[in-house]
Amino acid sequence: GKTATAMSTHKGTTGTIFEAAFVDPAYTWPPAEGQGKNAIELQASTALIKSVAPNDRLDELDDDEVSLTPSMMSSDDEGAATSPRSRRNVQTTTTTTTKKRFGCCNSSTNEQIISANSSSNDLVSKSSSFGSRFNKKGSKAERRAERQRRIIAKKKKRRREARARERYRRVPEGILIYRLDTSDRTITLVSGPSSNTDMNTLMTKMVVINAKPSSDISRRGIILTGVRGEIHTVVACEQRTAIAWLESMDMMLASSPNDATRAAMENQLGEGVAMNRVLSQKSTRSNWAKGKESKLSQTERDQIEERYVNLAAYSNNLIRAGAFPNSNANSQGKGKAAGGGGGIYYTVTQIHDDGEEYDEETLESIAKRRAVIKDSWDFFRMVCSLLRDKRKYDEVFRKMQLDPVYSYLNSMTGLNDPGDDMAMGGNIGADKPITQMHLAEYDDMSNSQIAKDLVRRAEVALPSLVEICKALAGSLGMEEVGVGPVKDASAALRKAEKKYEGDVLKVTDYCRALLVVKDFPTLLALLELARDSFGPLIRRVKLSTLKSDRNAKPGGYRDCIINLELKDHICEIQIHMWPMWVICGVDGFRHYRHCLEYSTDTFGDPYEALAGLDRKTMAELIVMAEEAVADMPLETLEWYHEKFILDYFAEVGLFLHHGLHEWAETTLRALIKLRCQSPDIGPDHHETITLYKYLEQALRAQKRIDEADEVAAKIAEYKQLKTNEKVEADKSTWDQWVTEPFESIVDPNKKEREEEERIKKEVRASKKAWRKIREERFRFLDAN
Repeated sequence: GKTATAMSTHKGTTGTIFEAAFVDPAYTWPPAEGQGKNAIELQASTALIKSVAPNDRLDELDDDEVSLTPSMMSSDDEGAATSPRSRRNVQTTTTTTTKKRFGCCNSSTNEQIISANSSSNDLVSKSSSFGSRFNKKGSKAERRAERQRRIIAKKKKRRREARARERYRRVPEGILIYRLDTSDRTITLVSGPSSNTDMNTLMTKMVVINAKPSSDISRRGIILTGVRGEIHTVVACEQRTAIAWLESMDMMLASSPNDATRAAMENQLGEGVAMNRVLSQKSTRSNWAKGKESKLSQTERDQIEERYVNLAAYSNNLIRAGAFPNSNANSQGKGKAAGGGGGIYYTVTQIHDDGEEYDEETLESIAKRRAVIKDSWDFFRMVCSLLRDKRKYDEVFRKMQLDPVYSYLNSMTGLNDPGDDMAMGGNIGADKPITQMHLAEYDDMSNSQIAKDLVRRAEVALPSLVEICKALAGSLGMEEVGVGPVKDASAALRKAEKKYEGDVLKVTDYCRALLVVKDFPTLLALLELARDSFGPLIRRVKLSTLKSDRNAKPGGYRDCIINLELKDHICEIQIHMWPMWVICGVDGFRHYRHCLEYSTDTFGDPYEALAGLDRKTMAELIVMAEEAVADMPLETLEWYHEKFILDYFAEVGLFLHHGLHEWAETTLRALIKLRCQSPDIGPDHHETITLYKYLEQALRAQKRIDEADEVAAKIAEYKQLKTNEKVEADKSTWDQWVTEPFESIVDPNKKEREEEERIKKEVRASKKAWRKIREERFRFLDAN
């Protein structure tokens, strides 16, 4: 879960070392069925390196010295013949620690694998330097102990080398293991080639001066530029590997080149050339060197890198352990097999003294940080979900207004219905025009006692409300009917406090029911039937949210409400339109409540919720996004995987704000393809067009103007299509007219008069359409 500290082979430098599996360009990943898809457990080690400064005290060196595996040594130091000094055991350990909400306790489960790796020439010289200092200051006993320890370390080194050779021999065909060392900016191939590997194009070692996402459709590719000008594209076996590597390289390139980097460059270019190349690195520096991140000190950068690597490693361990509910969405197995896509995962190298327990306090801090970032990701994803559903409501209402009877309905005035829009003369909660009956005994009762009495009265009125709803449903063939339960007193008190300044008498939905009607003609029939059947009992008919000139409820929902008085108690019938209802169903109220609580209607774009977040937090949120889609790689996504489609849509926002426009583009193209394949959506659906808008944004950020213009033209074509739909729907109710400039001067009110006349014509035509439908579908209303 957390990375360990280790001695660097270059004094005064810090960094992180990764090992991970990448796809051999001569092969495809995932492999074809039956070719060993789950045959490898990638030993991908990540370790934070801590160098020893020249002025460190001898006793401090004694405490910090460690024996290094290849994943902790500089990548240009392999093959040394002399073993480094060693005071600690080095073990590759997978530590899984999760919060209880993921089904795991807070204890750690450790799987220890002795790492097997090669040694370092620089480390040998460092050991010799340490030895000379011991010779000067240490006793004879100390020097003898030091020599004995070197002998033991040499034996351990040989055993590690043997294990390393055996481990890399087991790497499946088509897999290449690369090591990234951010202390000297090198990437090195540490596994052998496969049988079909093209040795002429194989990248074996590179000093990186630039890294960016590739447009690989799997979204696992990274384009690397080396110090000699060479360019290679590496494709990771897993999305989260590419994410973590690219972010770490972005952090790495933001720092000024250190001595280790200069040495690595000199090794590849020659001393004079390398120095000139090092001094010109500003042109290739990363996003971490821009804006406020450019003002970070090296110490702050090291701390950010350590926290990021710890979080990414901890998240990976949770995925590997299958610690999440529903993590088996794309696999039949459980546990580790289900935790990582394709069976590829990496472990974290831990270093500790013999018998020493893990630093639980540090591990706990990582878990707490992850919990905070996870909550932030969940909130952002919820905002994306809420605004997605709001757009669905808005689009559905746009289509519902094309109904020929809508203009008639839109002209109707409700009963006691000023609406909720203050700008339109509506009321606020405290000015609600209807209220429960105020009884004399309420004067001596508290709000809580009054609420309990109203609950009792609602229970008395409920049977009558049930009978009325049954009659309405039976006559009109309702899509869905629901009655109760009665609102409890505590919920009524909360609502009164929030909306009605504490007046519980203004709560009129203690006794409630819902009816779902098919369309606007059915709604008109229901209103007529209610008026004729129990008109004297009706106290309010609220149609305001269904009016074209009125705002919807928070979250975009629109419905009709009828309040009637039964047994001296005001009850409520909520009438829902089926096209609206089907979007969220019974969860529609939760959608409304969340939109109201978080004021999501103030967001024009869900990605606006990311405004103000620093780059560090954004990088951590991407780790959580990858955790959410761990079991559903982008190339395996299908059109019916709604949960994962929403996850990827939210991640696109992170990519756009984080400067990863290539990966945003790749993800958007995949989502557009899926939306086009969906039988319920298709290429001209508003959701698909919304994705095209973000695609245009991603393309323009990459300076691909021609492609962006093509996407913009498609969006404009969609808008014109919707405009034509409205024109065609209105042709039967009004005639198109043109006002001449001269007529406008002579009669400046002509436009207004003609608009009024147009609306009157439209309403008359709509009412005529309603009469025709009423005759065909609701003839029984005449009998009433």
